Amino acid sequence: MSTTGTGAGAGTVLRTALGAFGVRPLDPLKDSGLLHSWVTHPKAAFWMMQDARPEDVEREYLRIAADEHHHALLGLHDGVPAFLMETYDPAHRELAGLYEPEPGDVGMHFLVAPAGTPLHGFTRAVITAVLAHIFADPAARRVVVEPDVSNTAVQALNEAVGFVPVREIDKPEKKALLSFCTRERFAVATGVDV
Repeated sequence: MSTTGTGAGAGTVLRTALGAFGVRPLDPLKDSGLLHSWVTHPKAAFWMMQDARPEDVEREYLRIAADEHHHALLGLHDGVPAFLMETYDPAHRELAGLYEPEPGDVGMHFLVAPAGTPLHGFTRAVITAVLAHIFADPAARRVVVEPDVSNTAVQALNEAVGFVPVREIDKPEKKALLSFCTRERFAVATGVDV
């Protein structure tokens, strides 16, 4: 796998045997219909928007777009929308008051679009691209995630790219497994130079 820089604001492109993975800014008005089909899909149950209406999705991503501590990006596979990526400042959103944040911590969520024909290794390539994008920012020192404790599939995926589980925490909407991934652990686990 290799990474290349792209234009300002576009982030990093990760080139893999499965193709090129990159991101672009999410447009809440133009992209909300696509996102609605993703977040309400049965495979997106852990996204907790199963019953959302199209206008609910648009409103949520307009709210994120206006939030200086929360950002949403649309992930692309060979130029085609294929995943959703969110980053947040865990000192101000999601984990505020639930752990001791360190300088350079970046909270992260990602969602892979439903696929008619699954591609082996695709989700791992997506999370690798997400982390490569985050670590392309020299200020990012550690990525923080808090998956539902019952989501063992994503926990295994997290560990495969360098996350270390720390402890369970109680969030208002779920019991979560707080986990961290440093730049160094990511590079060792994936071979991606960041």
